[in-house]
Amino acid sequence: MADLSVKYLGLDLKSPVVASSSGLTASVEKIREMEAAGVGAVVLKSLFEEQIYFESTLHLEESDYPEASDYLQNYVRDHAVGEYLSLIEEVKNQTSLPVIASVNCVSVSEWVDFARKIESAGADALELNVFILPVSTEKTGDDYEKIYFELAGKLKSLMHIPLTFKLGRQFTNLNYLVAQLAYRQVKGVTLFNRFYEPDIDINKLRLVSAGVFSKPEELRQTLRWIGILYGQHDQLDLAASTGVHDVEAVIKLLLAGATVTQVCSVLYEKGISYIHTLNDGLSRWMDDKGFGKIEDFRGKLSYKNLKDPVMYERSQFMKFFSDYH
Repeated sequence: MADLSVKYLGLDLKSPVVASSSGLTASVEKIREMEAAGVGAVVLKSLFEEQIYFESTLHLEESDYPEASDYLQNYVRDHAVGEYLSLIEEVKNQTSLPVIASVNCVSVSEWVDFARKIESAGADALELNVFILPVSTEKTGDDYEKIYFELAGKLKSLMHIPLTFKLGRQFTNLNYLVAQLAYRQVKGVTLFNRFYEPDIDINKLRLVSAGVFSKPEELRQTLRWIGILYGQHDQLDLAASTGVHDVEAVIKLLLAGATVTQVCSVLYEKGISYIHTLNDGLSRWMDDKGFGKIEDFRGKLSYKNLKDPVMYERSQFMKFFSDYH
């Protein structure tokens, strides 16, 4: 029988299928179900910077007493963090799974202090989920990228657990960004984050949220960049996220060079038990192809290992359509 175990961020995982950050990973009961289904690790639901500060600001505006406002602001913040730390401790106590905490932040602020508390609570690693929409006419792309580098530098100087960044697609040169994070001893990157996207209700004439679940076709961008980045940055693990809806997607991403694949939308759509289906399908495919362990084929079809990797680079349809007359 195939060995599905992998090493991710220095942690030993029984499977390359990881539950990504979502409402499902905010519950100890759900996480225990995931463990029973064979998940390799869990990324806990994110602790949101803007949520904490928004709640604190609401309390601040409701009070006429500055001293009371300061107290309430600190209480709300500490309460939110306290609940998150308790979740880490409970999951560590009730399961044997590697636990990856997640912080969703938009600035270099007090998250450095929160990150240290997360480490003390027992998290095995931290996934930093950062995205600042570049809307300013006064800032360059370099200005925005510096925020990522400052966060990486500060956290690595204070923490001992592995640090990974969950990234979006909106970078002029993603390879450069990843290289800079690796230089700052970040241990991994997750590609890609799915951000809130707006839509417009033309009947009610208001801005609304677009659909939150990914679709299978979104795998393509993830596949391209996993394949390009594999093997270019020593000791940097690649987690593939977005568009992972079946075992074929898992296999493709591993062949491209992913260390692990993160799943979320499919667990909402098909249930937590689908993790077992993914593992079973991967195991049967490996047995059929004669692969005993993941490392026997991981990265086999990456940019680095192809004789003609032009398919990873091509962004236009000219070659494809030239075959049709």
